[in-house]
Amino acid sequence: MATVNTDLVSRSKQLHQQLVKWRRDFHQYPELSFQEKRTSEQIEKALRSIGGYEIEKGVGGYGIIATLHAGEGPVIGLRADMDALPIHEQTHVPYKSRYAGAMHACGHDAHTAILLGTAQMLSEDFERGALKGTIKLIFQPAEENCDETGETGAVKMLKSGRLNDLEAVLALHMCPWRKRGEIQVHDGPSMANNDDFQLTIKGTGGHAGYPQHVTDPVWIATYLLQALYSLNGRKIDPLQVGTLSVGQIHGGDANNIIPDSVEIKGTMRSYTNEIREKMISEIHRAAEIVTSLGGRYELKIHRGEPALINDPFINEIIRKSAFPIKIFEGPFGMGSEDFSHFTEKTPGAMFFLGCGLNEEKSLHQSDFDIDEEAMHDGVRILTQCVYEWQTLKGGRV
Repeated sequence: MATVNTDLVSRSKQLHQQLVKWRRDFHQYPELSFQEKRTSEQIEKALRSIGGYEIEKGVGGYGIIATLHAGEGPVIGLRADMDALPIHEQTHVPYKSRYAGAMHACGHDAHTAILLGTAQMLSEDFERGALKGTIKLIFQPAEENCDETGETGAVKMLKSGRLNDLEAVLALHMCPWRKRGEIQVHDGPSMANNDDFQLTIKGTGGHAGYPQHVTDPVWIATYLLQALYSLNGRKIDPLQVGTLSVGQIHGGDANNIIPDSVEIKGTMRSYTNEIREKMISEIHRAAEIVTSLGGRYELKIHRGEPALINDPFINEIIRKSAFPIKIFEGPFGMGSEDFSHFTEKTPGAMFFLGCGLNEEKSLHQSDFDIDEEAMHDGVRILTQCVYEWQTLKGGRV
């Protein structure tokens, strides 16, 4: 049976006020993907105050890698994302966002604060000679969005080559549907492949009073939408994890004019590559309805993040390190996470850290907030994971 490291428990609790201070500062000044200049500067300032780290700035945009070299031994990475969402905050807390239209509604402010707290703990242990090996703290920009090349911050940081030596990588995510003192873990596929589509139906517009003279893309869209939604549980086995949703339909400028085109945008989510390819194939097949009804179409598919695959061995380290916190087993849902790019290259895992308040919340809500007591739990677990990994790899003093 695992035992609690009481030293880590007490030390992480002592960091609570500092964790709150960091988190609330980031929360008040949220920055969207690829715009995290101030956030990056504040992270660097905190790391230099902590001391002991080799700091690389500007990795993959505003990303930072803080490396602790403690001699020969294994190399492990701990990652936190730091960007905000384009959401107008609807809370009444004194630390609410000062930027209209930007908000930390996914907990990245807490992720960053937790990793800084972990940096503090590891630096102290490095000073007293309690560590061996290399620890890389990865402060990642742009998890929530990609740039014009289709790349998120994770892809850009990995392409830098600065993380090629990782032997394991871990991350956590705030979890508002679990209470403080709980975590959720899952082996294997745990978050979805994320593929977006844009399907433009092209017809010939004209006067709404003379529909017989036009090829009506709105009328065609009614048939196409039925075909698209038939993928859910008809073309795709209901026992497999895969779903399609339409999020936007655009067409026309006036009620008495049939438009030339209608644009349909949506997303496809799946857990396996087999279902991912099946859904892409089926949406191409569904689009052929347009030509059978006299129209033309243009279909664009953007392949986003791969499914998050959690390594069972790394998860065992997380489970052991989390004791005595209550552990729930189960996938995290059909959202996507670009941490999956890390786990494609390196054995790794993400766990969800319970932070729910009294009322049930979800991620990406305009009134999202957390139980800040959960942050020192996150610090303790991540720090213990480093020790467990180094012990297994012969790197612990």
